[in-house]
Amino acid sequence: MKFVDVKFLLSVHTLSQLPEADFPEIAFAGRSNVGKSSLMNTLMGRKGMVKVSGRPGKTQGLNFFQIGEEAYFVDLPGYGFARVSRGMQESWQKLITGYLETRSSLRCVVLIMDIRHGAKKQDTQLLSWLQQNNIKCLPVYTKADKLSGNQRQQHAAALDAGHTISSERRIIFSAKNGMGKDELVTALASFSKLG
Repeated sequence: MKFVDVKFLLSVHTLSQLPEADFPEIAFAGRSNVGKSSLMNTLMGRKGMVKVSGRPGKTQGLNFFQIGEEAYFVDLPGYGFARVSRGMQESWQKLITGYLETRSSLRCVVLIMDIRHGAKKQDTQLLSWLQQNNIKCLPVYTKADKLSGNQRQQHAAALDAGHTISSERRIIFSAKNGMGKDELVTALASFSKLG
């Protein structure tokens, strides 16, 4: 997967605005402030392509990025942020669920979790919902640079156990030092194949 010609395509707020399904799509999901924007920027090799915000709830639509002639990356709104109105949360939920359930070009959901925190109920729910709907999921534990090697292994093992994920099925990642980037690019390239 090459990140030479990367561009922001559009922000979708209703399913009718979805672009033509011209390329395989990889969606990025996670609770607010888990490092989703930083991970996507690191992958794409563009510092400010995906807006990083100290204010959770910033992403309010499905943001599509075109990766050359290879794939679309889709940035989903972060979940689990209480200060967004219930109505806004419900409309995001409807949009995200509708997208995930109906998009034939969706190949994988990258589920991003902060390695420093234990298993969260909403992540567990999303993992099991994706499984029930036969949607491939790649768990990625971010912010690995914030922990020492021993702590990293302990926290990763706790998350694995909390979400019943085998260690071969997830990636430990750091946007700061690039840990796990090559592994993630390889995994995404395999998902982005059509068929």
